[in-house]
Amino acid sequence: MYDFLIGQIKTHGANYIGLDVNGVGFKIFTPNPYGYKQESQTTIFTEQIVRENEISLYGFATADDRNLFQKLLNVSGIGPKSALAIIAGGDRNGLIAAVEQGKPDYLTKFPGIGKKTAQQIVLDLKGKLGALLSDQTDLAVATTMSQALEDALAALVALGFSEKDVHRINKSLAALPDLTTDAYIQKGLKLLTK
Repeated sequence: MYDFLIGQIKTHGANYIGLDVNGVGFKIFTPNPYGYKQESQTTIFTEQIVRENEISLYGFATADDRNLFQKLLNVSGIGPKSALAIIAGGDRNGLIAAVEQGKPDYLTKFPGIGKKTAQQIVLDLKGKLGALLSDQTDLAVATTMSQALEDALAALVALGFSEKDVHRINKSLAALPDLTTDAYIQKGLKLLTK
């Protein structure tokens, strides 16, 4: 019903913002409500969900995030709250690469997403998300980068480091610019042996 709303952020909640549009306050569920500055004028791309006992409005900073939300809703077993939780992770390219590579384990880290649902997401969305990559990143490049990091993490575990320790440094390694598997391993070794 609503494509987007332009207004001023008046309130924040744990999972929503209150948007004042010419004196009408809209309660909009959003992935990261505290990412919006209060009293700021903003455009929110919206999706209205109608159920038998409620009508809810979901909002996103970009049209691409809304499109991803819509695609996730088409997956059996994914409701609006689960789709919102996935988008709140903020790693759209990582999500798309995981789906395109057929790696459901990446998806199970999101709340409410079990192994079967993760497999269903991969099955239903593989080949349908490439257009949503941000920053005009090529899917093959995103896939290669995440594959190089994943191979490096597996190699560190094979070298005898615990999965817990390797998982702990994962974010630090992922924040680095594009590296080869060998370079990720070297950086990982330095982090693990500090």
